[in-house]
Amino acid sequence: MDVSRRVFVATAAVLAATGATRPALAAPAAAPGDRYRIPVSPDDTDADLVRKASQVRPTERQIAWQRLERTAFLHFGVNTFTGLEWGTGDEDPDVFQPAGLDTDQWARALRDGGFKLAILTVKHHDGFVLYQSRYTGHGVASSSWRDGRGDVLRSFADSMRRYGIKVGVYISPADENQYLHGVYANGSARTDRPIPTLVDSDDRTPSRSYTLPATDYGAHMLNQLYEVLTEYGPIDEVWFDGAQGRIPPDKVEKYDWDSWYTLVRSLAPDAVIAVSGPDVRWVGNEGGLAREDEWSVVPVQEKDYGRTDYALSYDAPDMGSRAALVAARPVADFLQWWPAECDVSIRDGWFYHADQQPKSVEQLTDIYFRSVGRNSVLLLNIPPDTDGLLPAPDVVRLREFRERVDRELPEDLARDARTTVSPGVRAVDLGREREVNRIRLAEDIRHGQQVESFVVEAQRDGAWTEVTRAGAIGASRILLLAAPVRARRWRVRVTGSRAAARVVEFGLYRSQV
Repeated sequence: MDVSRRVFVATAAVLAATGATRPALAAPAAAPGDRYRIPVSPDDTDADLVRKASQVRPTERQIAWQRLERTAFLHFGVNTFTGLEWGTGDEDPDVFQPAGLDTDQWARALRDGGFKLAILTVKHHDGFVLYQSRYTGHGVASSSWRDGRGDVLRSFADSMRRYGIKVGVYISPADENQYLHGVYANGSARTDRPIPTLVDSDDRTPSRSYTLPATDYGAHMLNQLYEVLTEYGPIDEVWFDGAQGRIPPDKVEKYDWDSWYTLVRSLAPDAVIAVSGPDVRWVGNEGGLAREDEWSVVPVQEKDYGRTDYALSYDAPDMGSRAALVAARPVADFLQWWPAECDVSIRDGWFYHADQQPKSVEQLTDIYFRSVGRNSVLLLNIPPDTDGLLPAPDVVRLREFRERVDRELPEDLARDARTTVSPGVRAVDLGREREVNRIRLAEDIRHGQQVESFVVEAQRDGAWTEVTRAGAIGASRILLLAAPVRARRWRVRVTGSRAAARVVEFGLYRSQV
């Protein structure tokens, strides 16, 4: 898995239908009136940049995604059986033999761990696919496992939905098997391609078909995306990275991002596209850690084939403050709602290795507070083993992790408290003195992300006393106090904001740990 270079692409309206019926297309991400991105220029003043940032709004799909908080990744494929992290593309498909595959076991473990969405590695960089594809011989259809009729994706999707978990797919842009077959990075020109491209003995009569500009490999990806997005039920997240695979450095495949994303928008309009996508960005590390002040509104620049990339470095310590907006001004094309996803594996590797053990509950809890607690969504990888099961220690750890978070944030003491709201202040009266050592805040992000600084105060001996202070809030900010504070009346006071701040959650907790 290579996330050293993540990219984002704005959807381009380049679809043309083939056949008699033209499909109704979803609006591209930058449709007129859509305020998820606002143009900027080098001529903008500092005040212009702040004003424009205050006007950026998330889409409905982004709002729904940020509410998930905990999502799961499942890296599974030929690497599970070869012991590699990066496959080579020339593996014998027969090596894939998960004799005890039980995706219901996966779903139960994820449900019990508090996860709301799970992403399966449908194809990693080696090109081996976990479903019955018409477009490659490198996949489960070529394995003797289940006599070549096995379909991990179908089982996965059915199980997740059965247990109330949303379904996501990761289809690697890189494909070393297709490189070996002369398709990937072959230097072919972009030309209009029919999607789906019907093959011999194809039993489909597509109700929707398209003509899209693509290279040879870009068309291959479009056909695989079409299969996955039309034959496996609703998909809630499509996850790409920007990896090129381990091919010669002079062989580069320019990805047809505009066509890929337009197809996803049409076939799965409710799906967020991450992390090389218009909806969600990579946080910039694989440790699951967000910045202390993580902004969902960040400067971006647009590049080839509709691709928009970070205007600042992907791992910049500051991605969205006033200073960051000014620093990005010479190269930024837009200010965009592009919230962070924090990916990390429960083990050292992304694929299963028998000699590795899961992270401790303490490590996972720290990651939770430094991701979900910092305006981000946690993406935790739990790799199935060679039997096709989530390892028993990992299953136990997921349950312990959820139980620990539940103890860290038990009953919200302010849930039924008397609340008063005035400009920049939200105050609660708990009715009697209570001890508090965890504080949870949230803005109404339907109105953007506005808070730049705030202070939490408690009334003690008749006077308001500062308890803690911090910067950005966004969809979720959790503060841990070093010691419990006992008070009846509490308030959060916004001390810096880009526009009118709407703090809609002010939760007070006494950890039971």
